Amino acid sequence: MTALTRRNLGLASGMAAAVALSAGAMIAFSASAAPAAEPGQPAPDFTGLTATGEQVSLSDFAGKTVILEWTNDGCPFVQKHYADPPQNMQGLQDRAGEDEIVWLQVISSAPGTQGHVDGDRAIEINEGRDASPTHVILDPSGDIGRLYEAKTTPHMFVIEPDSAIAYAGAIDSIPSSRVSDIETAKNYVTAALDALEAGETVQTSWAAPYGCSVKYE
Repeated sequence: MTALTRRNLGLASGMAAAVALSAGAMIAFSASAAPAAEPGQPAPDFTGLTATGEQVSLSDFAGKTVILEWTNDGCPFVQKHYADPPQNMQGLQDRAGEDEIVWLQVISSAPGTQGHVDGDRAIEINEGRDASPTHVILDPSGDIGRLYEAKTTPHMFVIEPDSAIAYAGAIDSIPSSRVSDIETAKNYVTAALDALEAGETVQTSWAAPYGCSVKYE
């Protein structure tokens, strides 16, 4: 009877531990399911150092449309959208410049990981591919990336002049690294900008991001 009691106690302890682990997993899932930066919510403010050594904050651009682009030059999915031709990402950046939209490119790769660069190298990369973001923000600590729960490169956010997030997620509708898919994909960033320009509601405000995982520490 004593041995049976001990066995039952052991089984009970094991079941309790399993329940505790399951509860912990559910809590973690619930927490990650409600990101701080989601469509319809105010975009979290941040301050970062640019590739040219300037300190900029998102709040510096209040009253303007802002695009955030998480990038990693070694990622095939990023390379797809910067490929020449068709210079898909560069075309979006050109449009942003023409429309006085602020484009903030964010590099959250930690030191020693793919995509980590210093300011000079970040500038060199963009010059070599004719890219024209307004600023390149270096985020080696990953603080800004985690604030927005940026998961992939690329991961895109479109922020309205009133600081509300109008769009968050994938750049387009075909999650591949094939350049040939760009032509037939729906570009969600373009669609969001078109809607905002027309004073209309953004129809697709979120799409699952795809690409390489952001290389946090």
